[in-house]
Amino acid sequence: MDTMEAIAARRSIRKFKDQAIPEDLIRQVLHAATLAPSGKNRQPWRFYVVQGEERAEMVRLMREGMAKLEEQGIDTGSAKWTAQIMERAPVTVFVFNPYAEWAQAPKDFGEVLWGLVDGQSVGAAIQNMLLAAEALGLGTLWICDVFSAYEELCTWLGETSQMIAAVSLGYPDEAPGPRPRKTIDEVTVWK
Repeated sequence: MDTMEAIAARRSIRKFKDQAIPEDLIRQVLHAATLAPSGKNRQPWRFYVVQGEERAEMVRLMREGMAKLEEQGIDTGSAKWTAQIMERAPVTVFVFNPYAEWAQAPKDFGEVLWGLVDGQSVGAAIQNMLLAAEALGLGTLWICDVFSAYEELCTWLGETSQMIAAVSLGYPDEAPGPRPRKTIDEVTVWK
């Protein structure tokens, strides 16, 4: 599968087969992530792979975090559904930016600038993961609902840096069609 085919074929998968992913495939997906471009070659990413029995604790913490937010009157939106998806996915990879602390506000323009640059770099790494997984016959779901249990998950993983997102991986058990997309002319200004 070439790059353009992978881009066109990639879908967010929310149903996975109950089938383990061989470690070599997970490593290939992670390797693709590490090949992403990054500002000043900082490579601002760290990955935590959660699989097997550890998934139950991950989902328990997701639900605990959501419950705390709901007690404060905060709507957690789709996070409950996402927790169910994560529970069924054979693998979830948490992605962190080790150059930023999760509880720290930027102190100056330089920190704000590096935060933006690193965020874009990590986004490129995640996109590489999704495309590599597609080319390897795996389905993925890019997840930001993990923010509903941010503190709980970071503490469990022993990570004090900034969590950016998570990606669930597995063999797809669905084949969703393409979602509507805006045309190039709707999103582009030519000068």
